Amino acid sequence: TSECEKYACCPLPPYLEDSGYVIEEDDNGGRPLRDVCFHLLKLYSDRSYELDQLLDPRSVTSDPLDFRLSWHLWEVLRALNYSHLSQQSWGVLNTSYAAQLESEGLWEWAVFVMLHEPDTQ
Repeated sequence: TSECEKYACCPLPPYLEDSGYVIEEDDNGGRPLRDVCFHLLKLYSDRSYELDQLLDPRSVTSDPLDFRLSWHLWEVLRALNYSHLSQQSWGVLNTSYAAQLESEGLWEWAVFVMLHEPDTQ
């Protein structure tokens, strides 16, 4: 290949993988949309890799309001001593997942999620 040609496709999320959809730059801040496994590999190679990209629900599902996997993945990462997610992003993740649970009628689990809120106020 020449110097400018790509030799592999971008690691797209599973819901976009066979669609033929090509994403160069995302509309949100110019960050490209990648698969969650790609982000985990980047985090493995660089412990300071930005967690906001990894925990973005769009890296897993087509529903940008589905925070199930993102919240559970964040809890696993916290248990592994990854702590460089901003308090604002952590709060958004907690409240979004709690709201999702509450809208499904699972308010007890929503309370459990909110008990993980970093801001005690």
